[in-house]
This record gives sequence, structure tokens and C-alpha cells, in this order.
Amino acid sequence: MIESIIEWLGNLPPSLATFLLATLPLGELRASIPVAILQYNLNPVWSFILSVLGNMVPVFIGLASLKLFVGWLRQRIKLCDRFFNWLFSWTQRRHQQKFKRWGDLALIVLVAIPLPMTGAYTGAMAAYVFGVPTKRAIPLIFIGVLIAGIIVTVATLGVFSFI
Repeated sequence: MIESIIEWLGNLPPSLATFLLATLPLGELRASIPVAILQYNLNPVWSFILSVLGNMVPVFIGLASLKLFVGWLRQRIKLCDRFFNWLFSWTQRRHQQKFKRWGDLALIVLVAIPLPMTGAYTGAMAAYVFGVPTKRAIPLIFIGVLIAGIIVTVATLGVFSFI
């Protein structure tokens, strides 16, 4: 799947392709940094910067649109309101203790761990579900994205090759 996206972005300048690849939920910067360094031969620092910036764009859009879109659906469609009530209650019951115990660090770690189903998109959704104010969520997600970017960049450069 990533290969077809890279092929689709292939006609764009490498810097723009890297930025756009980082905005996509499929790989975020976990895909864009290795592609930028290994395939496009971009400077690792430039790859990191483009990927972090690209990865943060959906966070701003996501946090704003989640509030508006979900609120709109809940007001207009009773079934959606019941579904979101159930989903948020279920999610909060399962994870509220961890979230309370770890606080802000929980959101940072959720974003920072470079594994599937983690990242900026997941962090934005978690912040919304757990009611983290946007002004607090954005810096926390940004810190997580920076940490993930450092981990992925270092791994891509082979620093962990001895493991």
C-alpha cells in the first residue's frame, strides 16, 4: 500500500512528497522519514523537519473537525448520539485509569511509540475522547511526534543496527 502511495507521489518534488506522506494516517512520519532518507536521499534533518510538520497538519485539522463533526452528527442523528455515547463511555471505562495515572505523559507516549495504531491521529482522537483541551493536547501531541521522529530517524540511519 505504501509503495503505491509513494509511486503516486513520485511526480512531486521529494520535499513535498515527504511532507504529504507524513500527513497520511497510514504511515505518518513512520513512513515518510525512511522514504525521504532512503528513497529520496534527502538530508536526515530536513526529512525529520518536513515529516514532523506534515504529521502535525492533521492534528490541527483533526482536533477542530472532530469536535464540529461529531457534535453535528450527535445533534442531528439520534443513533449517532447513542453510538458516540456508548463508544466514549466504553473507551473511557477501559482506559480512564491509565490516563488518570499517567496524565499528560499517556498522550505523549501514545503518540511517540512508533508502532501501528499509535501516532498523531490516534493521539488527536484520544485527546478528544478523554476531553483534553485542544490548547493542551496540541503541545503534548507535538512532543510525542518529535520523539517518534527522533526514534524513526535514528533507526533509519542504522544507529540501532547493533541490536
